[in-house]
Amino acid sequence: MVTSVAACTADSGGGGGAASCVARYTYQEVTYQDVGDVEFTPGKKLGVATEPPCEDTGGGAGSDEPAGLTGTAYEVDGISPKVAIAVGDTPETAKFFAVSSGAELPPEVRKLIDGS
Repeated sequence: MVTSVAACTADSGGGGGAASCVARYTYQEVTYQDVGDVEFTPGKKLGVATEPPCEDTGGGAGSDEPAGLTGTAYEVDGISPKVAIAVGDTPETAKFFAVSSGAELPPEVRKLIDGS
């Protein structure tokens, strides 16, 4: 099964400009972020991943951003869960998320993206 993913952004809606919040999930104390359109094959079920609230909108305590949403984490075929996971209700609907250090993606993820 090959799944394709697209990045998400959020608009602040105010007159002060738009804010962008990349979709993120935390699984076993590691945070993964959406890296865009990537073809991958989901593997076995790992457990529960939690979506932290978006911190880019400047909403603070009164924010409408939901906190603690969860999804099922799945392995990504050929990549360690320490580097990337897929998150969704089923393997067929799961989206690709990878660990990122600033602008740098792990080499395994870069190789997958370049091969797409």
